[in-house]
Amino acid sequence: MSKLYYSLIFLFCFYFSNAQNTTTFISGTVLDINTQLPLESATVYLSNVKDSTVIEFANTNKTGFFKMLTKKTDKPVFLKVSYIGYQTYVEEQKGILENKDFGKLYLLQNATALEGVVIKSEAPPIRIKKDTLEFNASSFKVRPDSNVELLLKQLPGFEIDNDGKMTVNGKEVTQFLVNGKAFFDKNGAMALKNLPAEIISKVQVSDFKTKKEELSKQETSSENSTINLTIDEKKNKGFFSKFLAGYGTDDHYESSFVMNLFNNKQKISFLASSNNINSTGFSMDEVFDSMGGGRNSNTRGGSRGGGSSKGITQSNLVGVNYTDEWFKNFDTTGSYSFSNNVTGNQSKSKQTNFLPAGNFSTESNSKIRDENTDHKINLELEYKLDPTTRIYFTPRVSQSDSNSNSTASSLSKDENEALLNESNSKSYRESNAINFGNTLNFNKIFQKKSRNLSFVLNNSNSNNHSEGQSESKTIFYQGGKPNDERNQKNNNENSTDSYSAEVEFTEPVTDSLRIRFGADFDWQNEVKDSKTLDFDINSQSYTALNPSLSNFVQSKQNSISPKLGFSFEKSKFTFNLNSSVSFITFDNRSLYMSKILDLNNQYTLPFGRAQIRYKFQRSKFITLSYDYINTLPSYSQLLPVENLANPLNTVIGNPNLKPNAKQSVTINFRNFDLRTRSGYTLFLKADYYNSEIVSISVYDASRKRNTTYDNISGTYTTSFGGNWNQSLKLGSHVLRYGLGVNTNYSLDKGFTNGVLYDAKSLGITPRVYFNYEYGELLTVTPSYNLSYSESKYSNYTTNASSNVVHRINIQTTSYFPKNWIFGNDFGYNYNSRIASGFKKDFYLWNTSLSYSFYNKNMIAKVKVYDVLNQNQSFSRTISATTIRDEENTILKRYAMFSLTYKLQDFSAMKKLPKEFRKRDK
Repeated sequence: MSKLYYSLIFLFCFYFSNAQNTTTFISGTVLDINTQLPLESATVYLSNVKDSTVIEFANTNKTGFFKMLTKKTDKPVFLKVSYIGYQTYVEEQKGILENKDFGKLYLLQNATALEGVVIKSEAPPIRIKKDTLEFNASSFKVRPDSNVELLLKQLPGFEIDNDGKMTVNGKEVTQFLVNGKAFFDKNGAMALKNLPAEIISKVQVSDFKTKKEELSKQETSSENSTINLTIDEKKNKGFFSKFLAGYGTDDHYESSFVMNLFNNKQKISFLASSNNINSTGFSMDEVFDSMGGGRNSNTRGGSRGGGSSKGITQSNLVGVNYTDEWFKNFDTTGSYSFSNNVTGNQSKSKQTNFLPAGNFSTESNSKIRDENTDHKINLELEYKLDPTTRIYFTPRVSQSDSNSNSTASSLSKDENEALLNESNSKSYRESNAINFGNTLNFNKIFQKKSRNLSFVLNNSNSNNHSEGQSESKTIFYQGGKPNDERNQKNNNENSTDSYSAEVEFTEPVTDSLRIRFGADFDWQNEVKDSKTLDFDINSQSYTALNPSLSNFVQSKQNSISPKLGFSFEKSKFTFNLNSSVSFITFDNRSLYMSKILDLNNQYTLPFGRAQIRYKFQRSKFITLSYDYINTLPSYSQLLPVENLANPLNTVIGNPNLKPNAKQSVTINFRNFDLRTRSGYTLFLKADYYNSEIVSISVYDASRKRNTTYDNISGTYTTSFGGNWNQSLKLGSHVLRYGLGVNTNYSLDKGFTNGVLYDAKSLGITPRVYFNYEYGELLTVTPSYNLSYSESKYSNYTTNASSNVVHRINIQTTSYFPKNWIFGNDFGYNYNSRIASGFKKDFYLWNTSLSYSFYNKNMIAKVKVYDVLNQNQSFSRTISATTIRDEENTILKRYAMFSLTYKLQDFSAMKKLPKEFRKRDK
């Protein structure tokens, strides 16, 4: 491995030394022609005179200065400067063969342009519009068959980690839209993996806003971003589709189909997939398709079969998405999806349990088969009654069926290997659930600027029915406790109905100060009816009601929460304060062992949030926020009713519990320089619990638990770290690299056998990543990640525990010779402190070779997963009371051959196969 890294370093040094002979610097300063003031964030770019292709670009700093490194050329080029509200500056050069300082470049405001004169030019690569960063997609070159995800990777400030999480200038992207609308869902999986890059005109990045903030035009309270993909108007009428089918060794298979139809504002998308290689979503990798763990990672929108998944899943998925404007000012988006997933898993684990007087260990084995079938319907209806009034209506319905069949065994011993307890069980369960939810937003903007009225209504209604059969035998070896044998059938009926209404009025006091006041109204009713029947030997049926395992519970919660807040906004400074007080009635009733128990509580709980944000520049700002939050205990934590479902753990509630009370402080600093294409982020978050609900366990001689709940105070969690990244472009060489670190430190408290313990935990996760691209021929992406965790305990026989995990990964993709793609993904994982009987390390190497033909509409591909046949699924989890090592079923080596067929046709570009075009004629 080390030789490989040294070879890569030598290769890059050779390339860059060679690139220095083919590149040159150009610089200058951009000013307003009238005021002579510098123009910050103006876009300066070079384009070919012949075809207007963008060669290189940069942005000016706060002094108006720019400097860019570009490839030498003896062909005519344009130097162009673009800035919102100004005419585009254009200067032609016969070529760029040496360093050149353009000096002062003056822009003329559009307001001073001659009347009737319209200046047309191509869009600049980057444009800054108020709080929106807009990228012209055609300015960033990608391969003709690239999807949207590959396009976004080319944009400055965009990063996608191994888990599929995308950040822009350090802010996580949590919403993806296509022409302002959701594409199946808002997490981006469908759009990023399935939309071709060539149909995208613009990529717009803005702060994420809730629907309420968007409708009322409020300042965002989020630290996340939204990406909106705008489809090119010339390509907004047509279709594209892709079909894939593959079959491999050990009867592994995959298949998928996607079709998108565009007709101006109407868009219809169909998709379907089926596989048994652990890909449960619909996210297709360019090189490995839906091969589980093809890139040694998890992927946005679906699980992958790398080193951390549990079991092997057979997945089937069908979906349709529809977007249209039915009539003027009435937008509609709807989607339907069907999914069926069957997962089989065998698991073994070893868990060390900490006790004040001595530890004990539990070894467990289980085998399970789960099947889940879901139907989901989502609608989004938005109607603009007039320019100031909008209604947003989002009904959603889902129905799910599931069944589970499992067997399990466990054996517990003390530190002297003396037997404590043993358990064997098997069970089968079926369930059916129906859920209906809805959100209605009404928003009215008044003539006075910033005056606004908002009304939001939510409802959620669910009904769940389940029934199952179980047999178990638990043997207690210490303390003379009788063994526990069960052969039972149980039925559960659960229903939950919740409704909420929110009204808020915003009144401007000055241009900068706004006051908000309103109220929230919430009502919830939950009913749980559980019946357990014992097997009757005489009748050979389940007819004897077991009252100790049967229970009826009804929980009602009503609240009224008046609220008050204000916002103060200046060009660079924003301050938001929100406060509310909830008056809550919490009524619980239980019917258990023929006794009725009523527990009625009333609470008055304060809530508060304050946020300060200061913008030094467009992409350089600091945010400080403070939150005070209260959460109620659940009815199961409150009701003093025994839960005997687990033979090894009897649980009873505590009616004297107080709510959780938590204070949180968060600091975020982000700085990204578009001019140098580099940036860094720093963050700090701390949570302190004035009151926290924790479990209290008392073990008997056989280590059977009796558990209840209590409040403690003084616990906390902290996390801090940062990330730095930079992109360089030297001719055909593109280099992206970065490093980061996440650190967390926490104090947990609890009670075990009546003794108060505390556990101090430390976790440090540094990482370094690197990406090199040579034109359209080669990409190389190595990365290294280390995870160190340590816990120190008091009042335990164990003083401390620690663990180190190393992860090394290198991905390579070559696109030569022509029409061939060769991809490799090699990963190494090492766990330093895994228990005996578990393998400490493994290699995972995946490879893929494909050939495109038939005008690149057909792709033949051979893939091999886990070439070395070493893939493992093991993990170590350290908590305040346990250390758990676990191993699960994992995908092993297989090979697969697949064929992909692509077909597309847009009104502005004919890319059908030749025989189709002839037929049209």
